[in-house]
Amino acid sequence: MHGRPFIDGLSAWGEPTQLRGPGVLSDPLLNKGTAFTTQERDALGLRGLLPPRVFTLEEQVQRSLTAVRSKQDVIEKYIYLTSLQNRNEVLFYRLVIDHIEELVPIIYTPTVGEACLHYGSIYRRPRGLFISLNERGRIAEILRLWPHGGVRLIVVTDGERILGLGDLGALGMGIPVGKLSLYTACAGVHPYYTLPITLDVGTDNALLQTGPAYIGIRERRLRGAAYDDFIAEFVSGVKSVFPKALLQWEDFGNTNAFRLLRNYRHRLPSFNDDIQGTAAVALAGVIGALRLTGSTLARQRLLFLGAGEAGTGIADLYVAAARAEGLGEAEARRHCWFVDSKGLVVQGRGEPLAEHKLPYAHEHPFIESLAEAVKVLKPTALIGVSGMPATFTREIVAAMAALNERPIIFALSNPTSKAECTADQAYSWSGGRAIFASGSPFPPVEFEGRRFLPGQGNNIYIFPGVGLGVLVSEAREITEQMFLAAANTLAGLVQPEDLAVGRVYPPLSNIREVSLRIAAAVAAAAHDAGLAARARPPNLVEDIRGRMFEPVYREYA
Repeated sequence: MHGRPFIDGLSAWGEPTQLRGPGVLSDPLLNKGTAFTTQERDALGLRGLLPPRVFTLEEQVQRSLTAVRSKQDVIEKYIYLTSLQNRNEVLFYRLVIDHIEELVPIIYTPTVGEACLHYGSIYRRPRGLFISLNERGRIAEILRLWPHGGVRLIVVTDGERILGLGDLGALGMGIPVGKLSLYTACAGVHPYYTLPITLDVGTDNALLQTGPAYIGIRERRLRGAAYDDFIAEFVSGVKSVFPKALLQWEDFGNTNAFRLLRNYRHRLPSFNDDIQGTAAVALAGVIGALRLTGSTLARQRLLFLGAGEAGTGIADLYVAAARAEGLGEAEARRHCWFVDSKGLVVQGRGEPLAEHKLPYAHEHPFIESLAEAVKVLKPTALIGVSGMPATFTREIVAAMAALNERPIIFALSNPTSKAECTADQAYSWSGGRAIFASGSPFPPVEFEGRRFLPGQGNNIYIFPGVGLGVLVSEAREITEQMFLAAANTLAGLVQPEDLAVGRVYPPLSNIREVSLRIAAAVAAAAHDAGLAARARPPNLVEDIRGRMFEPVYREYA
């Protein structure tokens, strides 16, 4: 296993001499399965515990790929890959990296959404920590039960807003498990340092509470001061047990997400991927689109469908970027408009607005529908983050095309079933002129003799690189400037051949190089701001490249 450990002197895979026989085979970081050589089998007491033929890693990859492809159902593919990850992590990550465009949609979006819905039925083996209300008062003790010391990267959810699927409670564990798999596959963060956590604070999903396969506590979701106390104990435990850990908040409901980010972002290195990661990937897509339109950020008018974490996060980062182009903050905010479930977000609409919407509640007559808002506001970009499928109708897309020579249409809601429109609809309804991106992948589209490759505006392009950059610099805080650096770096990696087929993101096959470059930009921002605990190396890119986990087998004898 290549890749220097982030913590000097700490073995990232344990010492094989401490385990023998079944103990070696049961540790996914040590197990090589049929790839153990005859010498290793003798040295580690594995004779007779494995079939006699010795396979190479490449042969194991091909055999595993054949097995995945033989499964007819995506959940069966997901279960197979999860099982492989739980028994042999090197083989799992070698397989995923070598076939990343094919397998990422299975281990993460869109399949992970369906996997979460069935998580109680497909649960096989513990992976990560479930910390429930039953553990109040002893959370630090529970964290110390994790077998790997020196955890550096935690993804945590309370399961309230899983993708566009809503409150799934403890079933949301599929999200932190999947995200951390992407950290390793896409950015080379060694799996030894990662820890997925689900905070089980109950669920308001009545079907889950009474369901026979539900694996969480059967209580209504904790709210108010008691919830905040539980989170405070959790954060305190993380700081005590894993003092160098980065904490990523994932899929928390709007009522908690903004407050938690605000309360804790300065207390430990932490960020909310739904707010900040989505913002960076969407902004990068807009910047890439402007290379096709020939315009500038300062001349855009963005209309969002959905005014939650993702939408206002994108708007906030757009404002920061537009200010760098010379706009004042108030003026930049006037370039962002929101339609939520009640209509256009404006001042004096008649009901109290959530705090995160207030900066974008402009003085304007109320408009009830998205279609009317498009006609009146004349946006250059339409960005869907609503979780409401089929809401970008033919009428709306055609109106955007009438207003703009190259309308920007981003249907970013996940999973695929929640997308505001499909790639085929965006291209056909706009006469092939739309610049389209989506949160989940869509296949290529043929339209009037042209072949379009829809870009996937998925956070996979951002959070792995951001996390890697924070880890290698040991940044004490994760700032807006780091996400702005990530967005600009991602946009700069889009090549002319990508733009020629309508893609405003690099191909997913380049994701490890993308993550490396973003990590270097984030680390540079940390060093420039005086937030890095590590000394700045002479060459950030090469230093980080040398620390990235590469899934190859270690020789034990």
